[in-house]
Amino acid sequence: MKCIIIDDEPLAREGLAKLLKGIGSIEVADFFSNALDANDFLKTTEVDLMFLDIEMATLNGLDFAKSLVNKPLIIFVTAYPQYALDSYEMDAIDYLVKPVRMERLLKAVNKAENYLKLLQKGLDEPETATVEDDYVFIKSDRRFVKIFFKEILFIEGLKDYVIIQTETKKVLTAMNIKTIHAQLPEKNFARISKSFIVNTDHIISADTHAVYIKDEEIPVGTNFRDSFFEKFIAAKLIKR
Repeated sequence: MKCIIIDDEPLAREGLAKLLKGIGSIEVADFFSNALDANDFLKTTEVDLMFLDIEMATLNGLDFAKSLVNKPLIIFVTAYPQYALDSYEMDAIDYLVKPVRMERLLKAVNKAENYLKLLQKGLDEPETATVEDDYVFIKSDRRFVKIFFKEILFIEGLKDYVIIQTETKKVLTAMNIKTIHAQLPEKNFARISKSFIVNTDHIISADTHAVYIKDEEIPVGTNFRDSFFEKFIAAKLIKR
């Protein structure tokens, strides 16, 4: 998987590149101190993934990500954890806080590789869903896949696709996240951000910034927070 690093701190670029050298499936094609130089590079060179700092002079990472039309997969790398929610609104694969730990980096890279493989399957036509009382048929990769609602942990929007995460598998389909949300049972599924729908039956815990399902921390978007907590948390809260 070919990647680039964009960070205005020389030590941060070098440190990340050194860590990535230990991951055999990653090729660092180049690294840049600012987003404008990276933008010129992306006009002529195709990459699969970019590690993108947020706080940079001239053009910050979030604004740069917004400006890209056909952007590669993105992993944000920054010293500022408060940008986590904003980064997921950009359909980022992951969000790493400096200093980056090797085990956390490897988890993010593995996730990016998995998603890239799904996207490379080449689902060109919009897919459809057939909804029944307790399950749904999703058209994926020229097959109809039966998925019971109770098995769905969460659904993630990624570019023009959604990824349905169950206990045992991931199912990719070329469908808008808004479209699939409209066809799911309202009592079980909540849209918690631009990129995520969660099955509320699988929520272990929640706070004002995230919900936790198994070992996944899923961010709650600002625009969705009040309605989610009012309907799915406060309404079911045991009062003293």
